[in-house]
Amino acid sequence: MKKSLEELKSKIEDALKEKEILVDSVTYEKNSGNYNVLSVILDKVGGIDLDMIVDATNIINPIVDDYDFTDDSYILDVASKERGEENE
Repeated sequence: MKKSLEELKSKIEDALKEKEILVDSVTYEKNSGNYNVLSVILDKVGGIDLDMIVDATNIINPIVDDYDFTDDSYILDVASKERGEENE
């Protein structure tokens, strides 16, 4: 059985729930430099700063390692959701 990104997202959401950090998306794709990238995009009410991203990465990294969803090497990219300007 192949492990899914939705299942991985759920595991990450559970781990970050206590810190009130939301998981916007989890994607896995090859970027323009031909590197495989596992992207985890986070959000939080009131915004998320760099220290929170670092804390979240330290929580996410062992989850991703244990989940072992691919044999390919990849880069883990944890980032905050971009905030667009609201239209009035």
